Amino acid sequence: MLRTADEELTIDELAARAGVTVRTVRFYSSRGLLPPPRLRGRLGLYGGDHLARLDLIRELQALGFTLSAIERRLERIPADASPDELALQRALIAPWTNEHAEDLERHDLDRRAGRHLDDALVEQLIELGILQRIPDSARLRLPSPAMLGVGLQILDLDLPLEMLLQAKGIVEQHTAQIAEDLRELFAANVLRPYVERGRPEDERKRVRAATDQLRPLTIQVLVNGFQRAVNDVIRDHV
Repeated sequence: MLRTADEELTIDELAARAGVTVRTVRFYSSRGLLPPPRLRGRLGLYGGDHLARLDLIRELQALGFTLSAIERRLERIPADASPDELALQRALIAPWTNEHAEDLERHDLDRRAGRHLDDALVEQLIELGILQRIPDSARLRLPSPAMLGVGLQILDLDLPLEMLLQAKGIVEQHTAQIAEDLRELFAANVLRPYVERGRPEDERKRVRAATDQLRPLTIQVLVNGFQRAVNDVIRDHV
Protein backbone atom coordinates (compact mmCIF):
# COMPACT_ATOMS: atom_id res chain seq x y z
CA MET A 1 0.00 0.00 0.00
CA LEU A 2 1.31 3.45 -0.96
CA ARG A 3 2.20 5.54 2.07
CA THR A 4 2.55 9.30 1.98
CA ALA A 5 4.30 11.13 4.78
CA ASP A 6 1.77 13.97 4.79
CA GLU A 7 -1.20 11.79 5.74
CA GLU A 8 -2.94 13.08 8.85
CA LEU A 9 -4.28 10.40 11.17
CA THR A 10 -5.35 10.46 14.77
CA ILE A 11 -3.88 7.80 17.01
CA ASP A 12 -7.12 5.81 16.72
CA GLU A 13 -7.01 5.99 12.92
CA LEU A 14 -3.33 5.06 12.88
CA ALA A 15 -3.95 2.02 15.06
CA ALA A 16 -6.88 0.91 12.89
CA ARG A 17 -4.88 1.30 9.66
CA ALA A 18 -1.91 -0.57 11.11
CA GLY A 19 -4.03 -3.36 12.62
CA VAL A 20 -2.77 -2.78 16.17
CA THR A 21 -4.25 -1.33 19.33
CA VAL A 22 -3.90 2.26 20.50
CA ARG A 23 -2.13 0.89 23.54
CA THR A 24 0.45 -0.76 21.26
CA VAL A 25 1.06 2.51 19.41
CA ARG A 26 1.59 4.31 22.70
CA PHE A 27 3.92 1.57 23.93
CA TYR A 28 6.04 1.73 20.76
CA SER A 29 6.15 5.51 21.04
CA SER A 30 7.31 5.30 24.66
CA ARG A 31 10.18 3.01 23.56
CA GLY A 32 11.22 5.41 20.80
CA LEU A 33 10.19 3.05 17.99
CA LEU A 34 7.89 5.72 16.55
CA PRO A 35 8.73 9.41 16.17
CA PRO A 36 6.46 11.89 17.98
CA PRO A 37 3.26 12.90 16.19
CA ARG A 38 2.92 16.27 14.52
CA LEU A 39 0.90 18.57 16.72
CA ARG A 40 -2.09 20.61 15.65
CA GLY A 41 -2.92 22.46 18.81
CA ARG A 42 -3.25 19.70 21.37
CA LEU A 43 -4.12 17.05 18.77
CA GLY A 44 -1.35 14.64 17.74
CA LEU A 45 -1.42 13.65 14.07
CA TYR A 46 0.41 10.72 12.50
CA GLY A 47 1.38 10.14 8.88
CA GLY A 48 2.49 7.59 6.36
CA ASP A 49 5.94 7.46 7.90
CA HIS A 50 4.41 6.20 11.16
CA LEU A 51 2.40 3.59 9.26
CA ALA A 52 5.50 2.46 7.40
CA ARG A 53 7.42 2.12 10.67
CA LEU A 54 4.64 0.00 12.12
CA ASP A 55 4.78 -2.21 9.01
CA LEU A 56 8.53 -2.58 9.47
CA ILE A 57 8.15 -3.43 13.17
CA ARG A 58 5.60 -6.12 12.29
CA GLU A 59 8.00 -7.59 9.68
CA LEU A 60 10.83 -7.69 12.20
CA GLN A 61 8.59 -9.38 14.76
CA ALA A 62 7.62 -12.00 12.17
CA LEU A 63 11.33 -12.75 11.73
CA GLY A 64 11.63 -13.40 15.46
CA PHE A 65 13.40 -10.16 16.43
CA THR A 66 13.12 -9.28 20.11
CA LEU A 67 11.96 -5.82 21.09
CA SER A 68 15.53 -4.85 21.97
CA ALA A 69 16.77 -6.04 18.58
CA ILE A 70 14.01 -4.07 16.85
CA GLU A 71 15.05 -0.97 18.77
CA ARG A 72 18.66 -1.41 17.67
CA ARG A 73 17.57 -1.88 14.06
CA LEU A 74 15.38 1.21 14.02
CA GLU A 75 18.10 3.30 15.67
CA ARG A 76 20.09 2.94 12.43
CA ILE A 77 17.25 4.44 10.37
CA PRO A 78 17.01 8.25 10.28
CA ALA A 79 14.07 9.62 12.27
CA ASP A 80 12.93 11.57 9.21
CA ALA A 81 13.06 8.56 6.85
CA SER A 82 10.30 8.73 4.24
CA PRO A 83 7.66 6.01 3.78
CA ASP A 84 9.48 4.91 0.60
CA GLU A 85 12.77 4.53 2.46
CA LEU A 86 11.04 2.55 5.22
CA ALA A 87 9.34 0.38 2.60
CA LEU A 88 12.78 -0.37 1.15
CA GLN A 89 14.06 -1.32 4.61
CA ARG A 90 11.09 -3.64 4.97
CA ALA A 91 11.72 -5.21 1.55
CA LEU A 92 15.34 -5.90 2.49
CA ILE A 93 14.40 -7.97 5.55
CA ALA A 94 11.16 -9.54 4.26
CA PRO A 95 11.08 -13.34 4.71
CA TRP A 96 11.65 -15.38 1.54
CA THR A 97 8.57 -17.49 2.27
CA ASN A 98 5.07 -16.54 3.32
CA GLU A 99 4.88 -19.35 5.84
CA HIS A 100 4.32 -18.74 9.52
CA ALA A 101 5.15 -21.11 12.35
CA GLU A 102 2.19 -22.92 13.89
CA ASP A 103 1.80 -24.23 17.44
CA LEU A 104 -0.25 -27.41 17.40
CA GLU A 105 -1.84 -29.86 19.81
CA ARG A 106 -1.08 -33.50 19.03
CA HIS A 107 -4.53 -34.10 17.54
CA ASP A 108 -4.10 -31.02 15.32
CA LEU A 109 -0.73 -32.35 14.22
CA ASP A 110 -2.32 -35.69 13.27
CA ARG A 111 -4.96 -33.83 11.29
CA ARG A 112 -2.33 -31.81 9.44
CA ALA A 113 -0.35 -34.97 8.70
CA GLY A 114 -3.43 -36.87 7.56
CA ARG A 115 -2.55 -39.79 9.83
CA HIS A 116 -1.71 -40.65 13.41
CA LEU A 117 1.86 -39.83 14.40
CA ASP A 118 3.09 -41.99 17.26
CA ASP A 119 5.63 -40.78 19.80
CA ALA A 120 8.58 -42.39 18.00
CA LEU A 121 7.73 -40.65 14.72
CA VAL A 122 7.23 -37.32 16.46
CA GLU A 123 10.66 -37.68 18.10
CA GLN A 124 12.23 -38.31 14.69
CA LEU A 125 10.54 -35.22 13.28
CA ILE A 126 11.91 -33.22 16.21
CA GLU A 127 15.43 -34.54 15.61
CA LEU A 128 15.17 -33.51 11.94
CA GLY A 129 14.02 -30.02 12.95
CA ILE A 130 10.62 -30.42 11.31
CA LEU A 131 8.99 -30.01 14.73
CA GLN A 132 10.14 -28.17 17.83
CA ARG A 133 9.24 -28.58 21.48
CA ILE A 134 7.63 -25.62 23.20
CA PRO A 135 8.97 -25.22 26.75
CA ASP A 136 6.39 -25.91 29.47
CA SER A 137 3.76 -26.91 26.92
CA ALA A 138 2.32 -30.12 25.50
CA ARG A 139 1.99 -28.45 22.11
CA LEU A 140 4.56 -28.67 19.34
CA ARG A 141 5.78 -25.94 17.00
CA LEU A 142 5.80 -26.45 13.25
CA PRO A 143 8.27 -23.83 11.95
CA SER A 144 7.46 -24.53 8.29
CA PRO A 145 4.05 -26.16 7.68
CA ALA A 146 5.08 -27.14 4.15
CA MET A 147 7.97 -29.21 5.53
CA LEU A 148 5.74 -31.56 7.53
CA GLY A 149 4.76 -33.55 4.45
CA VAL A 150 8.34 -33.52 3.19
CA GLY A 151 9.65 -34.77 6.52
CA LEU A 152 7.12 -37.59 6.65
CA GLN A 153 7.96 -38.67 3.10
CA ILE A 154 11.66 -38.75 3.98
CA LEU A 155 11.03 -40.84 7.10
CA ASP A 156 8.79 -43.19 5.10
CA LEU A 157 11.87 -44.11 3.03
CA ASP A 158 13.04 -46.01 6.14
CA LEU A 159 16.62 -44.79 5.82
CA PRO A 160 18.94 -44.68 8.86
CA LEU A 161 18.08 -41.65 10.99
CA GLU A 162 21.78 -40.93 11.55
CA MET A 163 22.27 -40.62 7.80
CA LEU A 164 19.31 -38.25 7.54
CA LEU A 165 20.71 -36.10 10.35
CA GLN A 166 24.08 -35.93 8.62
CA ALA A 167 22.37 -34.96 5.36
CA LYS A 168 20.45 -32.25 7.21
CA GLY A 169 23.70 -30.89 8.65
CA ILE A 170 25.36 -30.82 5.23
CA VAL A 171 22.44 -28.95 3.67
CA GLU A 172 22.23 -26.43 6.53
CA GLN A 173 25.97 -25.80 6.54
CA HIS A 174 26.22 -25.09 2.83
CA THR A 175 22.95 -23.20 2.43
CA ALA A 176 23.86 -20.95 5.35
CA GLN A 177 27.20 -20.17 3.71
CA ILE A 178 25.56 -19.54 0.34
CA ALA A 179 23.04 -17.20 1.96
CA GLU A 180 25.79 -15.26 3.76
CA ASP A 181 27.96 -14.99 0.63
CA LEU A 182 25.04 -13.81 -1.50
CA ARG A 183 23.95 -11.30 1.14
CA GLU A 184 27.45 -9.82 1.25
CA LEU A 185 27.64 -9.71 -2.56
CA PHE A 186 24.31 -7.85 -2.79
CA ALA A 187 25.30 -5.48 0.00
CA ALA A 188 28.67 -4.68 -1.55
CA ASN A 189 27.37 -4.09 -5.07
CA VAL A 190 23.90 -2.63 -4.51
CA LEU A 191 23.17 -1.48 -0.97
CA ARG A 192 26.46 0.12 0.04
CA PRO A 193 26.80 2.19 -3.16
CA TYR A 194 23.19 3.32 -2.71
CA VAL A 195 23.87 4.39 0.90
CA GLU A 196 27.22 6.00 0.03
CA ARG A 197 25.50 8.11 -2.65
CA GLY A 198 23.16 9.44 0.03
CA ARG A 199 20.18 7.18 -0.71
CA PRO A 200 19.09 9.11 -3.82
CA GLU A 201 15.35 9.02 -4.32
CA ASP A 202 15.60 8.10 -8.01
CA GLU A 203 17.51 4.92 -7.10
CA ARG A 204 15.22 3.83 -4.28
CA LYS A 205 12.62 2.13 -6.45
CA ARG A 206 15.31 0.39 -8.50
CA VAL A 207 16.94 -1.05 -5.38
CA ARG A 208 13.61 -2.17 -3.99
CA ALA A 209 12.57 -3.78 -7.30
CA ALA A 210 15.93 -5.57 -7.52
CA THR A 211 15.44 -6.86 -3.96
CA ASP A 212 11.93 -8.16 -4.68
CA GLN A 213 12.89 -9.79 -7.98
CA LEU A 214 16.10 -11.32 -6.66
CA ARG A 215 14.30 -13.75 -4.33
CA PRO A 216 12.57 -16.00 -6.89
CA LEU A 217 15.48 -15.70 -9.33
CA THR A 218 18.00 -16.76 -6.70
CA ILE A 219 15.89 -19.75 -5.65
CA GLN A 220 15.56 -20.87 -9.26
CA VAL A 221 19.30 -20.51 -9.86
CA LEU A 222 20.09 -22.49 -6.69
CA VAL A 223 17.71 -25.32 -7.61
CA ASN A 224 19.04 -25.56 -11.16
CA GLY A 225 22.63 -25.30 -9.98
CA PHE A 226 22.13 -28.08 -7.44
CA GLN A 227 20.49 -30.32 -10.04
CA ARG A 228 23.39 -29.81 -12.45
CA ALA A 229 25.91 -30.46 -9.66
CA VAL A 230 24.20 -33.76 -8.77
CA ASN A 231 24.21 -34.79 -12.42
CA ASP A 232 27.93 -33.99 -12.62
CA VAL A 233 28.65 -36.06 -9.50
CA ILE A 234 26.69 -39.01 -10.90
CA ARG A 235 28.50 -38.78 -14.23
CA ASP A 236 31.90 -38.60 -12.56
CA HIS A 237 31.32 -41.53 -10.21
CA VAL A 238 29.40 -43.98 -12.37
